[in-house]
Amino acid sequence: MDKKNEVTVVGHKNPDTDSICSAIAYANLKNHISDAHNYVAKRCGDISKETAYVLNRFSIAYPPCINDVRTQVSDIEIKWVDGVSGDISIKKAYGLMKKQNAVTLAVTKADGSIEGVITIGDIAASDMDVYDNRIVSKANTSYKNIIETLEGRVLCGDIDGYFNEGKVTIAANTPDLMEEYISAKDMVVTGNRFESQFFAVEMGVSCMVVCTNNDVSDTILKHAKEKGCVIISSPYDSYTVARLINQSMPIKYFMSSKNLLTFNIDDFTNDVKDVMAKNRHRYFPVLNEKGEYIGQISKRSFLDMEKKKLILVDHNEKNQAVDGVEYADILEIIDHHRLGSLETMNPVFFRNQPLGCTATIVYQMYNENGVEITAEIAGILCAAIISDTLMFRSPTCTPVDKMAAENLAELAGINIQEFAEEMFSAGSSLKERSDEEIFYQDYKEFTNGGMNFGVGQITSMNGNDLQVLKARMNDYMDKLIDKGGMDMIIIMLTNIIDESSILVFKGAKAKGFLETAYGSEFDGDSIFVPGMVSRKKQLVPDLIQAIQQ
Repeated sequence: MDKKNEVTVVGHKNPDTDSICSAIAYANLKNHISDAHNYVAKRCGDISKETAYVLNRFSIAYPPCINDVRTQVSDIEIKWVDGVSGDISIKKAYGLMKKQNAVTLAVTKADGSIEGVITIGDIAASDMDVYDNRIVSKANTSYKNIIETLEGRVLCGDIDGYFNEGKVTIAANTPDLMEEYISAKDMVVTGNRFESQFFAVEMGVSCMVVCTNNDVSDTILKHAKEKGCVIISSPYDSYTVARLINQSMPIKYFMSSKNLLTFNIDDFTNDVKDVMAKNRHRYFPVLNEKGEYIGQISKRSFLDMEKKKLILVDHNEKNQAVDGVEYADILEIIDHHRLGSLETMNPVFFRNQPLGCTATIVYQMYNENGVEITAEIAGILCAAIISDTLMFRSPTCTPVDKMAAENLAELAGINIQEFAEEMFSAGSSLKERSDEEIFYQDYKEFTNGGMNFGVGQITSMNGNDLQVLKARMNDYMDKLIDKGGMDMIIIMLTNIIDESSILVFKGAKAKGFLETAYGSEFDGDSIFVPGMVSRKKQLVPDLIQAIQQ
Protein backbone atom coordinates (compact mmCIF):
# COMPACT_ATOMS: atom_id res chain seq x y z
CA MET A 1 0.00 0.00 0.00
CA ASP A 2 1.30 3.46 -0.94
CA LYS A 3 1.70 5.26 2.38
CA LYS A 4 1.83 8.62 0.61
CA ASN A 5 -1.72 8.00 -0.56
CA GLU A 6 -3.00 7.08 2.91
CA VAL A 7 -5.23 9.37 4.97
CA THR A 8 -5.69 8.50 8.62
CA VAL A 9 -9.14 9.08 10.11
CA VAL A 10 -8.75 9.28 13.88
CA GLY A 11 -10.61 10.39 16.98
CA HIS A 12 -9.30 11.83 20.22
CA LYS A 13 -7.01 10.35 22.87
CA ASN A 14 -8.63 7.92 25.33
CA PRO A 15 -11.27 7.28 22.66
CA ASP A 16 -14.88 6.58 23.52
CA THR A 17 -17.38 4.65 21.42
CA ASP A 18 -18.33 7.70 19.33
CA SER A 19 -14.68 8.50 18.57
CA ILE A 20 -13.88 4.96 17.40
CA CYS A 21 -17.12 4.20 15.55
CA SER A 22 -17.30 7.58 13.80
CA ALA A 23 -13.73 7.15 12.55
CA ILE A 24 -14.51 3.70 11.15
CA ALA A 25 -17.75 4.79 9.52
CA TYR A 26 -16.33 8.01 8.08
CA ALA A 27 -13.29 6.25 6.60
CA ASN A 28 -15.68 3.81 4.95
CA LEU A 29 -17.76 6.70 3.56
CA LYS A 30 -14.70 8.53 2.19
CA ASN A 31 -13.50 5.38 0.42
CA HIS A 32 -16.90 5.17 -1.29
CA ILE A 33 -17.02 8.77 -2.49
CA SER A 34 -13.35 9.54 -3.20
CA ASP A 35 -10.65 7.80 -5.22
CA ALA A 36 -8.04 10.40 -4.36
CA HIS A 37 -6.77 8.61 -1.25
CA ASN A 38 -7.00 5.43 0.78
CA TYR A 39 -8.80 6.32 4.01
CA VAL A 40 -7.87 4.23 7.05
CA ALA A 41 -9.53 4.45 10.47
CA LYS A 42 -7.14 4.40 13.41
CA ARG A 43 -7.24 5.12 17.14
CA CYS A 44 -4.90 6.88 19.57
CA GLY A 45 -5.70 4.96 22.72
CA ASP A 46 -7.03 1.71 24.11
CA ILE A 47 -10.48 0.44 23.23
CA SER A 48 -12.90 0.48 26.15
CA LYS A 49 -14.98 -2.54 27.10
CA GLU A 50 -18.08 -0.75 25.85
CA THR A 51 -16.52 -0.08 22.45
CA ALA A 52 -15.11 -3.61 22.29
CA TYR A 53 -18.60 -4.96 22.85
CA VAL A 54 -19.94 -2.81 20.01
CA LEU A 55 -17.24 -3.77 17.51
CA ASN A 56 -17.48 -7.45 18.37
CA ARG A 57 -21.28 -7.33 18.21
CA PHE A 58 -21.14 -6.11 14.61
CA SER A 59 -18.00 -8.05 13.56
CA ILE A 60 -15.95 -4.92 12.94
CA ALA A 61 -12.15 -5.22 13.21
CA TYR A 62 -10.45 -3.04 15.79
CA PRO A 63 -8.72 -0.09 14.09
CA PRO A 64 -4.93 -0.08 14.45
CA CYS A 65 -3.43 2.15 17.13
CA ILE A 66 -1.35 5.19 16.21
CA ASN A 67 0.38 7.14 18.97
CA ASP A 68 2.23 9.78 16.98
CA VAL A 69 1.61 11.22 13.51
CA ARG A 70 4.94 12.87 12.90
CA THR A 71 6.53 11.69 9.67
CA GLN A 72 8.85 8.73 10.04
CA VAL A 73 11.71 7.31 8.03
CA SER A 74 9.21 4.87 6.51
CA ASP A 75 7.36 7.88 5.02
CA ILE A 76 10.32 9.11 2.95
CA GLU A 77 12.11 7.60 -0.02
CA ILE A 78 14.64 4.98 1.06
CA LYS A 79 17.31 4.33 -1.55
CA TRP A 80 17.94 0.64 -2.03
CA VAL A 81 21.66 -0.13 -2.16
CA ASP A 82 22.64 -3.77 -1.71
CA GLY A 83 24.23 -4.79 1.54
CA VAL A 84 27.56 -6.51 0.97
CA SER A 85 29.80 -8.99 2.72
CA GLY A 86 32.86 -7.63 4.47
CA ASP A 87 34.93 -10.21 2.59
CA ILE A 88 34.47 -8.69 -0.87
CA SER A 89 37.42 -6.82 -2.39
CA ILE A 90 37.87 -3.10 -2.57
CA LYS A 91 37.72 -3.35 -6.36
CA LYS A 92 34.40 -5.18 -6.27
CA ALA A 93 32.99 -2.70 -3.77
CA TYR A 94 33.98 0.19 -6.01
CA GLY A 95 32.35 -1.54 -8.97
CA LEU A 96 29.11 -1.94 -7.02
CA MET A 97 29.18 1.73 -6.04
CA LYS A 98 29.51 2.78 -9.68
CA LYS A 99 26.75 0.40 -10.78
CA GLN A 100 24.30 1.57 -8.10
CA ASN A 101 25.37 5.21 -8.15
CA ALA A 102 26.22 5.00 -4.45
CA VAL A 103 28.90 6.53 -2.29
CA THR A 104 28.28 4.32 0.73
CA LEU A 105 27.91 0.58 1.15
CA ALA A 106 26.52 -1.15 4.20
CA VAL A 107 28.45 -4.24 5.23
CA THR A 108 25.99 -6.82 6.49
CA LYS A 109 26.03 -10.18 8.20
CA ALA A 110 24.19 -13.30 7.06
CA ASP A 111 21.21 -12.41 9.26
CA GLY A 112 20.85 -8.98 7.62
CA SER A 113 22.18 -7.00 10.56
CA ILE A 114 24.72 -4.30 9.84
CA GLU A 115 28.39 -4.94 10.57
CA GLY A 116 29.99 -1.79 9.20
CA VAL A 117 29.97 0.95 6.61
CA ILE A 118 32.46 1.76 3.86
CA THR A 119 32.39 4.97 1.84
CA ILE A 120 33.94 6.07 -1.43
CA GLY A 121 36.31 8.12 0.70
CA ASP A 122 37.48 5.00 2.54
CA ILE A 123 38.18 3.31 -0.80
CA ALA A 124 40.09 6.32 -2.09
CA ALA A 125 42.15 6.38 1.09
CA SER A 126 42.98 2.68 0.73
CA ASP A 127 44.47 3.42 -2.69
CA MET A 128 46.16 6.74 -1.92
CA ASP A 129 47.57 6.12 1.54
CA VAL A 130 51.11 4.76 1.68
CA TYR A 131 51.16 1.27 3.20
CA ASP A 132 54.06 -1.10 3.72
CA ASN A 133 54.35 -4.23 1.59
CA ARG A 134 52.73 -6.38 4.28
CA ILE A 135 49.34 -4.65 4.11
CA VAL A 136 47.78 -7.35 1.91
CA SER A 137 48.58 -10.08 4.43
CA LYS A 138 47.63 -7.89 7.40
CA ALA A 139 44.20 -7.51 5.79
CA ASN A 140 43.88 -11.34 5.69
CA THR A 141 43.14 -11.28 1.95
CA SER A 142 41.53 -14.36 0.42
CA TYR A 143 43.06 -15.96 -2.63
CA LYS A 144 39.64 -15.82 -4.26
CA ASN A 145 39.71 -12.03 -3.98
CA ILE A 146 43.19 -11.92 -5.45
CA ILE A 147 42.20 -14.13 -8.38
CA GLU A 148 39.06 -12.11 -9.04
CA THR A 149 40.83 -8.76 -8.84
CA LEU A 150 43.68 -9.84 -11.12
CA GLU A 151 41.26 -11.68 -13.44
CA GLY A 152 43.64 -14.58 -13.05
CA ARG A 153 43.78 -18.31 -13.73
CA VAL A 154 44.66 -20.76 -11.00
CA LEU A 155 47.53 -22.94 -12.12
CA CYS A 156 47.88 -24.82 -8.82
CA GLY A 157 47.22 -24.59 -5.10
CA ASP A 158 44.33 -24.32 -2.61
CA ILE A 159 42.43 -21.12 -3.40
CA ASP A 160 40.12 -21.44 -0.40
CA GLY A 161 42.83 -20.13 1.85
CA TYR A 162 44.07 -16.67 2.76
CA PHE A 163 47.25 -14.73 2.23
CA ASN A 164 47.84 -13.76 5.84
CA GLU A 165 51.59 -13.86 6.29
CA GLY A 166 54.52 -12.26 4.51
CA LYS A 167 54.89 -9.35 2.14
CA VAL A 168 54.21 -8.65 -1.53
CA THR A 169 57.29 -8.24 -3.71
CA ILE A 170 58.22 -8.12 -7.40
CA ALA A 171 60.93 -10.48 -8.64
CA ALA A 172 62.70 -7.86 -10.74
CA ASN A 173 66.28 -8.95 -9.95
CA THR A 174 68.25 -12.02 -10.92
CA PRO A 175 67.74 -15.18 -8.85
CA ASP A 176 71.05 -14.76 -7.06
CA LEU A 177 69.83 -11.42 -5.63
CA MET A 178 66.27 -12.57 -4.85
CA GLU A 179 67.43 -14.25 -1.66
CA GLU A 180 68.05 -10.81 -0.16
CA TYR A 181 64.43 -9.59 -0.39
CA ILE A 182 62.24 -12.70 -0.67
CA SER A 183 61.22 -14.70 2.39
CA ALA A 184 59.04 -17.69 3.12
CA LYS A 185 55.29 -16.97 3.08
CA ASP A 186 55.71 -13.96 0.76
CA MET A 187 53.69 -13.29 -2.40
CA VAL A 188 55.91 -12.82 -5.45
CA VAL A 189 54.98 -11.13 -8.72
CA THR A 190 57.11 -12.53 -11.52
CA GLY A 191 57.43 -12.90 -15.28
CA ASN A 192 58.18 -15.94 -17.41
CA ARG A 193 61.74 -16.56 -16.25
CA PHE A 194 62.11 -20.17 -15.15
CA GLU A 195 64.93 -19.42 -12.72
CA SER A 196 63.01 -16.69 -10.88
CA GLN A 197 59.88 -18.81 -10.68
CA PHE A 198 61.78 -21.88 -9.42
CA PHE A 199 63.73 -19.92 -6.84
CA ALA A 200 60.57 -18.23 -5.49
CA VAL A 201 58.91 -21.61 -4.98
CA GLU A 202 62.07 -22.97 -3.45
CA MET A 203 62.12 -20.06 -0.96
CA GLY A 204 58.68 -21.22 0.29
CA VAL A 205 56.52 -18.33 -0.89
CA SER A 206 52.78 -18.65 -0.25
CA CYS A 207 51.71 -17.36 -3.63
CA MET A 208 53.29 -16.56 -6.98
CA VAL A 209 51.56 -14.34 -9.54
CA VAL A 210 52.77 -14.85 -13.09
CA CYS A 211 52.13 -11.83 -15.35
CA THR A 212 50.91 -11.45 -18.96
CA ASN A 213 49.08 -14.81 -19.02
CA ASN A 214 52.29 -16.77 -18.87
CA ASP A 215 52.22 -20.44 -17.96
CA VAL A 216 54.76 -22.28 -15.90
CA SER A 217 56.53 -25.53 -16.58
CA ASP A 218 55.39 -28.87 -15.26
CA THR A 219 58.55 -28.97 -13.18
CA ILE A 220 57.62 -25.77 -11.32
CA LEU A 221 53.98 -26.85 -10.94
CA LYS A 222 55.10 -30.13 -9.39
CA HIS A 223 57.51 -28.30 -7.12
CA ALA A 224 54.82 -25.75 -6.13
CA LYS A 225 52.33 -28.47 -5.24
CA GLU A 226 54.93 -30.11 -3.01
CA LYS A 227 55.58 -26.77 -1.29
CA GLY A 228 51.89 -25.80 -0.99
CA CYS A 229 52.36 -22.70 -3.15
CA VAL A 230 49.42 -21.10 -4.96
CA ILE A 231 50.27 -20.06 -8.52
CA ILE A 232 48.05 -17.55 -10.36
CA SER A 233 48.47 -16.39 -13.96
CA SER A 234 47.15 -12.88 -14.68
CA PRO A 235 46.70 -11.20 -18.07
CA TYR A 236 48.12 -7.95 -16.69
CA ASP A 237 51.76 -6.78 -16.75
CA SER A 238 53.78 -6.54 -13.57
CA TYR A 239 53.05 -2.81 -13.10
CA THR A 240 49.29 -3.32 -13.34
CA VAL A 241 49.37 -6.39 -11.11
CA ALA A 242 51.33 -4.47 -8.48
CA ARG A 243 48.77 -1.68 -8.64
CA LEU A 244 45.75 -3.97 -8.51
CA ILE A 245 46.93 -6.30 -5.80
CA ASN A 246 46.02 -3.83 -3.04
CA GLN A 247 42.51 -3.62 -4.45
CA SER A 248 41.99 -7.29 -3.62
CA MET A 249 41.99 -6.60 0.10
CA PRO A 250 38.65 -7.16 1.91
CA ILE A 251 36.62 -4.07 2.70
CA LYS A 252 36.16 -5.13 6.33
CA TYR A 253 39.77 -4.09 6.91
CA PHE A 254 38.89 -0.50 5.96
CA MET A 255 35.23 -0.18 6.95
CA SER A 256 33.94 1.75 9.95
CA SER A 257 32.50 -0.64 12.51
CA LYS A 258 32.31 1.32 15.75
CA ASN A 259 29.73 3.96 16.73
CA LEU A 260 27.82 3.38 13.51
CA LEU A 261 25.16 5.99 12.82
CA THR A 262 22.04 4.20 11.61
CA PHE A 263 18.35 5.03 11.63
CA ASN A 264 15.35 2.82 12.26
CA ILE A 265 12.40 2.81 9.92
CA ASP A 266 10.18 4.02 12.79
CA ASP A 267 12.41 6.99 13.73
CA PHE A 268 10.75 10.39 13.43
CA THR A 269 12.14 12.55 10.65
CA ASN A 270 12.48 15.70 12.75
CA ASP A 271 14.82 13.77 15.08
CA VAL A 272 16.68 12.33 12.08
CA LYS A 273 17.21 15.78 10.60
CA ASP A 274 18.74 17.04 13.84
CA VAL A 275 21.22 14.15 13.88
CA MET A 276 22.11 14.55 10.19
CA ALA A 277 22.78 18.26 10.64
CA LYS A 278 25.54 17.44 13.11
CA ASN A 279 27.19 14.79 10.95
CA ARG A 280 29.29 15.06 7.81
CA HIS A 281 28.21 11.77 6.24
CA ARG A 282 26.08 11.91 3.10
CA TYR A 283 24.21 8.62 3.38
CA PHE A 284 22.98 6.71 6.40
CA PRO A 285 21.87 3.07 6.65
CA VAL A 286 18.24 2.32 7.57
CA LEU A 287 17.18 -0.71 9.62
CA ASN A 288 13.76 -2.32 9.87
CA GLU A 289 11.98 -3.42 13.06
CA LYS A 290 14.11 -6.58 13.19
CA GLY A 291 17.37 -4.64 12.92
CA GLU A 292 17.93 -5.73 9.33
CA TYR A 293 19.48 -3.36 6.79
CA ILE A 294 16.94 -2.24 4.16
CA GLY A 295 18.55 0.75 2.41
CA GLN A 296 19.91 4.27 2.84
CA ILE A 297 18.69 7.82 3.28
CA SER A 298 20.38 11.17 2.88
CA LYS A 299 19.47 14.79 3.42
CA ARG A 300 18.07 14.82 -0.12
CA SER A 301 15.56 12.16 0.93
CA PHE A 302 13.55 14.84 2.71
CA LEU A 303 13.00 17.00 -0.38
CA ASP A 304 9.89 15.11 -1.50
CA MET A 305 8.70 14.22 1.99
CA GLU A 306 5.00 14.69 2.60
CA LYS A 307 3.35 15.14 5.97
CA LYS A 308 0.95 12.48 7.15
CA LYS A 309 -2.60 13.32 6.15
CA LEU A 310 -5.29 13.33 8.82
CA ILE A 311 -9.03 13.65 9.23
CA LEU A 312 -10.01 14.34 12.83
CA VAL A 313 -13.36 13.21 14.17
CA ASP A 314 -15.09 13.96 17.49
CA HIS A 315 -12.60 16.62 18.65
CA ASN A 316 -10.85 19.82 17.67
CA GLU A 317 -8.70 20.46 20.75
CA LYS A 318 -4.94 20.13 20.31
CA ASN A 319 -4.39 18.54 23.72
CA GLN A 320 -7.00 15.88 22.87
CA ALA A 321 -5.47 15.10 19.48
CA VAL A 322 -2.95 12.41 18.65
CA ASP A 323 0.66 13.35 19.45
CA GLY A 324 2.50 15.13 16.65
CA VAL A 325 -0.69 16.59 15.15
CA GLU A 326 1.11 19.89 14.62
CA TYR A 327 3.45 18.13 12.16
CA ALA A 328 0.60 16.58 10.14
CA ASP A 329 -1.55 17.87 7.31
CA ILE A 330 -5.13 18.06 8.59
CA LEU A 331 -7.58 17.74 5.71
CA GLU A 332 -10.91 17.66 7.54
CA ILE A 333 -12.49 17.97 10.99
CA ILE A 334 -15.87 16.42 11.77
CA ASP A 335 -17.04 17.32 15.28
CA HIS A 336 -19.89 18.29 17.56
CA HIS A 337 -17.99 20.04 20.37
CA ARG A 338 -17.16 23.67 21.09
CA LEU A 339 -14.37 25.25 19.05
CA GLY A 340 -11.04 24.38 20.57
CA SER A 341 -7.36 25.29 20.31
CA LEU A 342 -6.41 23.36 17.19
CA GLU A 343 -4.74 25.36 14.42
CA THR A 344 -4.08 24.32 10.83
CA MET A 345 -1.54 25.50 8.25
CA ASN A 346 -4.00 25.26 5.36
CA PRO A 347 -7.75 25.73 4.96
CA VAL A 348 -9.66 22.57 5.89
CA PHE A 349 -13.13 21.15 5.48
CA PHE A 350 -14.61 21.73 8.94
CA ARG A 351 -18.06 20.41 9.75
CA ASN A 352 -19.23 21.18 13.27
CA GLN A 353 -22.87 20.82 14.29
CA PRO A 354 -24.56 21.28 17.69
CA LEU A 355 -25.64 17.65 17.93
CA GLY A 356 -25.29 15.04 20.62
CA CYS A 357 -22.88 12.84 18.71
CA THR A 358 -20.39 12.92 15.84
CA ALA A 359 -21.92 9.71 14.54
CA THR A 360 -25.14 11.64 13.81
CA ILE A 361 -23.19 13.95 11.50
CA VAL A 362 -21.57 10.97 9.78
CA TYR A 363 -25.04 9.43 9.32
CA GLN A 364 -26.21 12.64 7.66
CA MET A 365 -23.21 12.62 5.32
CA TYR A 366 -23.96 9.07 4.20
CA ASN A 367 -27.47 10.20 3.25
CA GLU A 368 -26.24 13.41 1.59
CA ASN A 369 -23.86 11.41 -0.61
CA GLY A 370 -26.34 8.65 -1.39
CA VAL A 371 -24.12 5.91 0.04
CA GLU A 372 -25.84 2.80 1.32
CA ILE A 373 -25.40 2.16 5.05
CA THR A 374 -24.73 -1.51 5.72
CA ALA A 375 -26.14 -3.24 8.80
CA GLU A 376 -22.65 -3.27 10.36
CA ILE A 377 -22.03 0.44 9.84
CA ALA A 378 -25.56 1.23 10.96
CA GLY A 379 -24.98 -0.78 14.13
CA ILE A 380 -21.81 1.00 15.19
CA LEU A 381 -23.22 4.46 14.35
CA CYS A 382 -26.36 3.71 16.37
CA ALA A 383 -24.23 2.47 19.28
CA ALA A 384 -22.17 5.67 19.20
CA ILE A 385 -25.29 7.84 19.40
CA ILE A 386 -26.74 5.77 22.26
CA SER A 387 -23.43 5.98 24.12
CA ASP A 388 -22.77 9.69 23.64
CA THR A 389 -26.35 10.74 24.47
CA LEU A 390 -26.69 8.22 27.32
CA MET A 391 -29.65 6.68 25.52
CA PHE A 392 -31.11 10.13 24.76
CA ARG A 393 -30.95 11.29 28.42
CA SER A 394 -28.10 13.78 27.93
CA PRO A 395 -29.00 17.47 27.47
CA THR A 396 -26.76 17.37 24.41
CA CYS A 397 -29.19 15.02 22.69
CA THR A 398 -31.34 16.56 19.97
CA PRO A 399 -34.35 15.24 18.07
CA VAL A 400 -31.99 14.79 15.12
CA ASP A 401 -29.83 12.41 17.16
CA LYS A 402 -32.81 10.37 18.31
CA MET A 403 -34.26 10.13 14.82
CA ALA A 404 -30.88 9.08 13.40
CA ALA A 405 -30.47 6.39 16.07
CA GLU A 406 -33.95 5.01 15.40
CA ASN A 407 -33.32 4.83 11.64
CA LEU A 408 -29.94 3.21 12.18
CA ALA A 409 -31.38 0.69 14.65
CA GLU A 410 -33.85 -0.40 12.02
CA LEU A 411 -31.07 -0.85 9.45
CA ALA A 412 -28.96 -2.77 11.96
CA GLY A 413 -31.86 -4.92 13.12
CA ILE A 414 -31.51 -4.09 16.81
CA ASN A 415 -33.84 -3.00 19.62
CA ILE A 416 -32.46 0.23 21.10
CA GLN A 417 -33.56 -0.45 24.69
CA GLU A 418 -32.23 -3.99 24.79
CA PHE A 419 -29.02 -3.15 22.96
CA ALA A 420 -28.34 -0.12 25.19
CA GLU A 421 -28.70 -2.18 28.35
CA GLU A 422 -26.27 -4.80 27.00
CA MET A 423 -23.78 -2.18 25.83
CA PHE A 424 -23.80 -0.14 29.06
CA SER A 425 -23.61 -3.30 31.12
CA ALA A 426 -20.51 -4.42 29.18
CA GLY A 427 -18.95 -1.00 29.62
CA SER A 428 -19.61 -0.72 33.34
CA SER A 429 -18.04 -4.08 34.16
CA LEU A 430 -14.88 -2.61 35.66
CA LYS A 431 -14.04 -4.95 38.52
CA GLU A 432 -11.11 -6.59 36.72
CA ARG A 433 -9.67 -3.34 35.39
CA SER A 434 -6.98 -1.23 37.06
CA ASP A 435 -7.67 2.20 38.51
CA GLU A 436 -5.61 3.76 35.72
CA GLU A 437 -7.57 1.95 32.99
CA ILE A 438 -10.87 3.01 34.54
CA PHE A 439 -9.88 6.63 35.03
CA TYR A 440 -8.56 7.14 31.50
CA GLN A 441 -11.20 5.20 29.60
CA ASP A 442 -13.03 8.45 28.78
CA TYR A 443 -10.81 11.34 29.80
CA LYS A 444 -10.17 14.71 28.15
CA GLU A 445 -7.98 17.67 29.00
CA PHE A 446 -8.85 21.34 28.64
CA THR A 447 -7.15 24.72 28.99
CA ASN A 448 -8.92 27.95 29.93
CA GLY A 449 -7.97 31.10 31.79
CA GLY A 450 -4.48 29.79 32.45
CA MET A 451 -5.90 26.66 34.09
CA ASN A 452 -5.09 23.16 32.84
CA PHE A 453 -7.76 20.71 33.90
CA GLY A 454 -8.87 17.20 33.01
CA VAL A 455 -12.33 15.68 33.13
CA GLY A 456 -13.10 11.99 32.93
CA GLN A 457 -16.47 10.27 32.87
CA ILE A 458 -17.67 6.81 33.84
CA THR A 459 -21.26 5.84 33.19
CA SER A 460 -23.21 3.03 34.80
CA MET A 461 -26.75 1.83 35.26
CA ASN A 462 -25.90 0.64 38.79
CA GLY A 463 -25.58 3.19 41.62
CA ASN A 464 -23.84 0.71 43.96
CA ASP A 465 -21.07 0.16 41.41
CA LEU A 466 -20.51 3.91 41.24
CA GLN A 467 -20.14 4.15 45.02
CA VAL A 468 -17.40 1.50 44.90
CA LEU A 469 -15.69 3.38 42.07
CA LYS A 470 -15.92 6.61 44.03
CA ALA A 471 -13.58 5.28 46.72
CA ARG A 472 -11.18 3.78 44.16
CA MET A 473 -11.03 6.93 42.06
CA ASN A 474 -10.53 9.15 45.11
CA ASP A 475 -7.39 7.21 46.11
CA TYR A 476 -6.05 7.05 42.56
CA MET A 477 -6.61 10.75 41.91
CA ASP A 478 -4.64 11.66 45.06
CA LYS A 479 -1.60 10.01 43.49
CA LEU A 480 -2.33 11.54 40.10
CA ILE A 481 -2.58 15.16 41.29
CA ASP A 482 0.66 14.78 43.28
CA LYS A 483 2.53 14.08 40.05
CA GLY A 484 1.80 17.63 38.84
CA GLY A 485 1.04 18.89 35.36
CA MET A 486 -2.66 19.54 35.97
CA ASP A 487 -4.21 22.26 38.13
CA MET A 488 -7.42 20.33 38.59
CA ILE A 489 -8.82 16.90 37.77
CA ILE A 490 -12.43 15.78 38.04
CA ILE A 491 -14.16 12.53 37.26
CA MET A 492 -17.88 12.24 36.65
CA LEU A 493 -19.51 9.08 37.98
CA THR A 494 -22.75 9.21 36.03
CA ASN A 495 -25.85 7.18 36.85
CA ILE A 496 -27.72 6.79 33.58
CA ILE A 497 -30.98 5.66 35.19
CA ASP A 498 -31.13 8.44 37.83
CA GLU A 499 -29.64 11.01 35.42
CA SER A 500 -27.19 12.30 38.03
CA SER A 501 -23.45 12.43 38.66
CA ILE A 502 -21.02 12.28 41.55
CA LEU A 503 -18.09 14.61 40.89
CA VAL A 504 -14.83 13.47 42.48
CA PHE A 505 -12.28 16.29 42.32
CA LYS A 506 -8.65 17.08 43.14
CA GLY A 507 -6.59 20.27 42.93
CA ALA A 508 -6.12 23.31 45.15
CA LYS A 509 -8.71 25.40 43.33
CA ALA A 510 -11.13 22.67 42.33
CA LYS A 511 -13.45 23.01 45.30
CA GLY A 512 -13.69 26.78 44.88
CA PHE A 513 -14.66 26.52 41.23
CA LEU A 514 -17.22 23.80 41.92
CA GLU A 515 -18.70 25.84 44.78
CA THR A 516 -19.12 28.74 42.36
CA ALA A 517 -20.77 26.44 39.84
CA TYR A 518 -22.93 24.21 42.07
CA GLY A 519 -23.15 25.51 45.65
CA SER A 520 -21.53 24.08 48.76
CA GLU A 521 -23.04 20.65 49.51
CA PHE A 522 -19.77 18.67 49.46
CA ASP A 523 -18.79 15.30 50.85
CA GLY A 524 -15.04 15.62 51.27
CA ASP A 525 -13.54 15.58 47.78
CA SER A 526 -16.82 14.92 45.98
CA ILE A 527 -20.17 16.50 45.24
CA PHE A 528 -23.48 15.02 44.10
CA VAL A 529 -25.11 16.91 41.22
CA PRO A 530 -28.63 15.80 40.26
CA GLY A 531 -29.59 16.17 36.62
CA MET A 532 -25.95 16.18 35.42
CA VAL A 533 -25.07 13.63 32.74
CA SER A 534 -23.10 15.62 30.15
CA ARG A 535 -19.48 16.62 30.36
CA LYS A 536 -19.66 18.61 27.14
CA LYS A 537 -22.82 20.60 27.73
CA GLN A 538 -22.97 20.80 31.52
CA LEU A 539 -19.79 20.29 33.53
CA VAL A 540 -17.14 21.79 31.22
CA PRO A 541 -19.13 24.96 30.36
CA ASP A 542 -19.97 25.46 34.07
CA LEU A 543 -16.32 25.07 35.04
CA ILE A 544 -15.12 27.47 32.36
CA GLN A 545 -17.65 30.05 33.48
CA ALA A 546 -16.49 29.64 37.10
CA ILE A 547 -12.83 29.96 36.06
CA GLN A 548 -13.53 33.11 34.07
CA GLN A 549 -15.32 34.70 37.04
